[in-house]
Amino acid sequence: MQNNELKQIVKNADSAINQENFDDLMDFYSEDAILVVKPGMLAKGKEEIRRAFEAIADYFNHSLIVNQEKMEIIETGDTALVIAKALLSANQKTDSEFSMERIATYVFKKESDGVWRCIVDNSYGAELLE
Repeated sequence: MQNNELKQIVKNADSAINQENFDDLMDFYSEDAILVVKPGMLAKGKEEIRRAFEAIADYFNHSLIVNQEKMEIIETGDTALVIAKALLSANQKTDSEFSMERIATYVFKKESDGVWRCIVDNSYGAELLE
């Protein structure tokens, strides 16, 4: 199922990450959202998620670029699962350049204001099982 609205929301979030516009990025998340920072480490709620993205930007020396190459969306009612091929790169990371492809999973909920917001952001996808 193709939901162009959700695709655009994810692209806008990527743009906010790439520009380090964390104010706009927080609009992407529900108040009680969860971000998988890395396996075994979660950020819960907008305040922790913002701090996590600030730390991630610092870690990649403010050169992280995120792009979803391909997306599949499974939607039912007010809930949607987005599976995406996420491409991440950073050309100014302190110890080396960085490039990676992940199959990310995101869960969205359409809130009472009619806006889709991410409730689970897991860029690691099924890698969490390993």
